[in-house]
Amino acid sequence: MSENPTATIPHPTDETAINAAVEAAIAAFEAATDLEELKAARLAHTGEKAPLTLANREIGKLEKSDKAIAGKLLGGGRGRVQKALAVRTEVLEAEHAEKLLVEETVDVTAAPRRRRVGARHPLSVLQERVSDIFVGMGWEIAEGPEVEHEWFNFDSLNFKPDHPAREMQDTFFVDPPEAHLVLRTHTSPVQTRSMLERELPVYVLCPGRTFRTDELDSTHTPVFHQFEGLAVDKGLTMADLRGTLEHFARQMFGEEAKIRLRPAYFPFTEPSAELDIWHPGAKGGPRWIEWGGCGMVNPNVLRASGIDPDVYTGFAFGMGIERTLMFRNDVSDMRDMIEGDVRFSQHFGMEI
Repeated sequence: MSENPTATIPHPTDETAINAAVEAAIAAFEAATDLEELKAARLAHTGEKAPLTLANREIGKLEKSDKAIAGKLLGGGRGRVQKALAVRTEVLEAEHAEKLLVEETVDVTAAPRRRRVGARHPLSVLQERVSDIFVGMGWEIAEGPEVEHEWFNFDSLNFKPDHPAREMQDTFFVDPPEAHLVLRTHTSPVQTRSMLERELPVYVLCPGRTFRTDELDSTHTPVFHQFEGLAVDKGLTMADLRGTLEHFARQMFGEEAKIRLRPAYFPFTEPSAELDIWHPGAKGGPRWIEWGGCGMVNPNVLRASGIDPDVYTGFAFGMGIERTLMFRNDVSDMRDMIEGDVRFSQHFGMEI
């Protein structure tokens, strides 16, 4: 860094001293090897404490006859300094730019560093696709808590106190027992909450995570996902349920997909049915596959939510998202969905 040459202040009319200060400044600029050194030289020779700056301030103290001489002398000297500074700045900036080009050169012939692109899990993508289909039909998406009260999870859905689903081998109960809290075993409690919180009619899809004390194997997991639908309105029948499910099946599996309903029993629907789908693209050829359960909402469930079953009827259905992904995309082992191996997601493409 240049030393500050302020030991003496040249007299404004002393041509020899002024020229010496100018030459010192020009020499300092030429000696600078980079822009940082040039900045230090500029401050030393053109800043507030520079000899020429201090000499210029002395002009005001001179006699009138000397002011013109000093102004011409200092003006010319400072002009030479600014010109030398500009020339040196241009040279050093060019050298700096050339140096950057060398340092930041990219070898376009070298193999690039390949980084894997992340993607959302196929279960999340499928859940959103299902939701989009029902939103397109005018339905709403409803959500609820995963830690649920027993009344919402069982009682409001017509599960009797001695129903096997209440036993410890099927349900995760939350301590203390007197709190009557469970990890929800299905998303049906969200249907009850929707009937209690929303104005009629109600058309909601309830997707989400559920919990049961199943052992982890190729077709079971203790934590899984469901989507359940509920419609409550005046005059709804099984024909409305069937039409809704047929439209949904075609949206999911193509126009050749068909459904069939087989009699079954569920506490929360009456009549109830098992839902099968004719999957034209199934692995091994087109065939019937069990997909989920459905039926007309049991009058006791409507009454539990304060709805008169003599005025309103409803239908409900539910399917597992993991199971849907398995036969829709030929996934043979449910454990592949939860092990976190990025190769599983890559198989489905990098959909964001």
